[in-house]
Amino acid sequence: MSLQEAIQHVNERIVAACKRSGRNAEEVRVIAVTKYVSSAKTRAVLDAGIQHLGENRPGVAVPKWEELGGRGIWHFIGHLQSRKVKEIVGKFEYIHSLDRLSLALELDKRAAAAGGEVKTFLQVNVSGEASKHGVKPEEAEHFLREIRELSHLKVIGLMTMAPEVEDPELTRPVFRGLRELRDRLNASGAWKEPISELSMGMSGDFEVAVEEGATWVRLGTLLVGKGEET
Repeated sequence: MSLQEAIQHVNERIVAACKRSGRNAEEVRVIAVTKYVSSAKTRAVLDAGIQHLGENRPGVAVPKWEELGGRGIWHFIGHLQSRKVKEIVGKFEYIHSLDRLSLALELDKRAAAAGGEVKTFLQVNVSGEASKHGVKPEEAEHFLREIRELSHLKVIGLMTMAPEVEDPELTRPVFRGLRELRDRLNASGAWKEPISELSMGMSGDFEVAVEEGATWVRLGTLLVGKGEET
């Protein structure tokens, strides 16, 4: 399957999932996870019309960003070490893995020094798996209140990862749980403004995620044919 065919196939599946759940397909955006592919393949993704790229290794992503001349809109989708923040602020527009106070402080400091702001997703470990990063759902409100005065940090959504299972339907409670948590956080006024975005769903389960309210899906295998998403 060619890249264009893969994109069309994904779009058709997103439209169908939205139709099943009464959503508008324009609410769902695709991040092509290019972290395991070359700059040439990443350029082909951009040329094919997908502008949102997902990477998780600064040492690999930054040279790729430079080689591509800053093309595209870059999303950091993996666990982020505080000492690596300086390498990605100013290049990555979105950070999907905000999960601790020290990282929030460093992101805010670096964004302030760059004269801008960084858009972030609070990573929540809805599944409770020890192998996954993220705050516990019951800690999310306190965390948001703790960082709400950081003026260069903009929390726009929540992110989660579901367990790897053969039956995608088994991931539904995790995705539903994230959506319900977002709604509770908005009702509580924990953040300075309403949180609208949900980053959830990968190649094996993105249709269920879309049915449960995903606004961003992170797709590697289905689009670039190699590697796994984080």
